[in-house]
Amino acid sequence: MTVSREDTQARLDLQGAGATRHTPEQSYTVSDRFEELAEVYPNKTFLIYRDEKVTFSELNQKADQYSRLALSTGLNPGDTGAVMVENRPEFFYAWLGLAKAGITAALINTQARGAALSHALLETSSKCLFLGTECAELYTTVAESVTDIKVWALPDGENRIIPKGAEPITPALEKVSRNNLPEGLRKNIIGETPLFYVFTSGTTGLPKAAIISHMRWLGVGDGWSKLLGMTDEDVFYCILPLFHGAAGMSLVSNALSSNASIVLKRKFSASRFWDDVRQHNVTTTQYIGEICRYLVNQPEQPNDKEHTLKRMTGAGVSTEVWQRFIERFGEVEIYEGWGATEANCGIINVDCKPGSVGRIPFREKSNLRLVKYDLENDCHVKDENGFHIEAEAGEVGEALGMILNIPGLGAGRFEGYTDAEATEKKILRNVFTEGDAWFRSGDLLSRDEEDYYYFVDRIGDTFRWKSENVSTTEVSDALSSFEPAELINIYGVAVPDHEGRAGMAAIQLKNGEQFDGKAFYNEARGALPQYAMPLFVRIAEQSDLTATFKLRKVDLQKQGYCPDSFEDELYVQDAVEKTYVKYSTEALQKISIKPFEKKA
Repeated sequence: MTVSREDTQARLDLQGAGATRHTPEQSYTVSDRFEELAEVYPNKTFLIYRDEKVTFSELNQKADQYSRLALSTGLNPGDTGAVMVENRPEFFYAWLGLAKAGITAALINTQARGAALSHALLETSSKCLFLGTECAELYTTVAESVTDIKVWALPDGENRIIPKGAEPITPALEKVSRNNLPEGLRKNIIGETPLFYVFTSGTTGLPKAAIISHMRWLGVGDGWSKLLGMTDEDVFYCILPLFHGAAGMSLVSNALSSNASIVLKRKFSASRFWDDVRQHNVTTTQYIGEICRYLVNQPEQPNDKEHTLKRMTGAGVSTEVWQRFIERFGEVEIYEGWGATEANCGIINVDCKPGSVGRIPFREKSNLRLVKYDLENDCHVKDENGFHIEAEAGEVGEALGMILNIPGLGAGRFEGYTDAEATEKKILRNVFTEGDAWFRSGDLLSRDEEDYYYFVDRIGDTFRWKSENVSTTEVSDALSSFEPAELINIYGVAVPDHEGRAGMAAIQLKNGEQFDGKAFYNEARGALPQYAMPLFVRIAEQSDLTATFKLRKVDLQKQGYCPDSFEDELYVQDAVEKTYVKYSTEALQKISIKPFEKKA
């Protein structure tokens, strides 16, 4: 079905109307939104966690207690406090409590330890830490090096061990008031003030702390709720970690804008997903990375289409998985998008067109552009005047967002990171004209003649082999119908005496499945040109995922096809026999490849 540009734009305008009502200068904050709801809907359930239900009023009162503890510790409006708690109500008490005191919350990855954890605390100049005891063991890896931070330990079921140097929060909470804080405490907190810091969940290096303002958080929720037509009858299902922008900003702000309830899950469970949806009458959820693939790979059930789920929002679902999902679970609206936690631009597929991340029907209404990128030389293509060249329809280019700083307008602002140097590295200047500035996404996209956009790859995830550019995403998508596989991770590995990188697949098989080299060869040969077929296959016990279900590749690339670096089964392509055979020096000799050279 063809959707007119005008119809697409009309839906996008709904989202824009909600998002742009918030400005950098406004005095209205996220804390004000929560306090309003606590007053107007005091008995409305906001959080459902296991057997516990938390109303707006109860949440507001708990948050006020956390506010007072933070202030009693010596923090002041404008300071930073850290929150390291898994998905449970205490996460909300902590970050909202900090916000109500005018304190920015640093949301810490609940898997962080050692250097990554100390970096997160120091990078944000956090003066206190609300620590879930489920993360106590991780905290002990930095306790001796991070000594000037007040640590409150939040008990969690059986995980009640209080780490050395931390103070149990329960006795302290009993001594402080649940009333709203005095008016005027937040008098200097405005729309552009940082609400919290979200650490980018990249697959390489130490993460950067992206700034999320009150204005942006409110705008995301008000925009999405307008677009999706959400009401207070809707029920959200939160299965992604709240310390990440997808859940902590997008889902929660959307639910709050709609006065809706959130079913809060500690961790995503593919086997429990549909039972939870039916039990709580869930209407809306969020996905990212490989979640949809996990769901379609579950054993089929006779009641697969009997549920209340109406819509899903997120990023990272392939066309093949999208179509399988709809065929199996019914006409659930899937709103695939593209963006990033810190991005000043983004697109959303409001037409639910499988495979696309969104459409820009009228380019003058968007600050996003694609510029040509030379993959072979790893650089942008420029004209004779030194300016970048916009990619045409059908061409691949890097997505850029024009940075706007217009008084009274939040759209197009790049809020950056706590690190000024990291912020500057994300900005390209003099792109199309002297003096302009653009946010650099690092993502390669393409668009078709109807201006639907498609994600291609991260820059650096595309490798070159046999003088051809190979997109890891495109190879993964092409092989996604290989039935025995739970997940397939594609990456390029260095090969001695060869230019570029050879393709390698790390495959996690479904329970009970065995790897059939001939079947995989036939699948790959039928879907890919010869140069793009993986030269090596590694059968991984479990895929290495980030906390937001994105596949890691860096360590796999370092290990390459060296059998001494891992215990997984390793296979080599045999094009003559049309199969993949167990790794051996003979198998390597047959394809004129030397053993992998481990890097020091």
